[in-house]
Amino acid sequence: MAEAMMKKTTAHGSHHGHGGHGHDHHDHHEQEEMKTFGFWLFLISDVILFGVLFATFIVLRNNTAAGPTGGELIEMTGIIISTFILLTSSFTSGIALLEMNKGNKKGLIFWLAVTALLGASFIYLEVTEFLHLVHEGATIGTSAYWSAFFTLVGTHGLHVSVGLVWMTALIIQLSRRGITTVTKRKVNIVSLYWHFLDVIWIFVFTIVYLMGVM
Repeated sequence: MAEAMMKKTTAHGSHHGHGGHGHDHHDHHEQEEMKTFGFWLFLISDVILFGVLFATFIVLRNNTAAGPTGGELIEMTGIIISTFILLTSSFTSGIALLEMNKGNKKGLIFWLAVTALLGASFIYLEVTEFLHLVHEGATIGTSAYWSAFFTLVGTHGLHVSVGLVWMTALIIQLSRRGITTVTKRKVNIVSLYWHFLDVIWIFVFTIVYLMGVM
């Protein structure tokens, strides 16, 4: 009888332990979902931020204080090259996602690295453009137009720089831990963030450069 009771206790303990494991897995899944939801809230706040910056630029686009205009100083060749680079990086980030879904760690890391490299090239060209404008006498304090221009374009550039740091940290994490539930969620989020920045840039390119310069 004592042996039967011991077996029952062991079976109960084993069942309880298995249930606990399932509960932990469920909690982990919920945490991942909450983090993704938190990122969506951040993205919504970013949409509002850029909406305000675009509205400000549109209102102030003619307020040049009799100083230089965008049409006089901005070189469109560099902007078109920058746009091509950033749109290509969106494509490579999509390939990285496909490699992740295949379970190909090396392919995922490679295409994330290519995306980061393209993003760094975009930032390099943007900094070069800003230095050229400053050299030509257009700074953030020159007029309301240039204040709005530097704030809008610079905020987008800052977001791209944050994305680059984030992507580099993720590449290091992937090389150490491989493709896990956590790293999968992070890759999905960084890819979504990158596509969002591409969409914002299309608006910048259209409103600031095509409509404002050309």
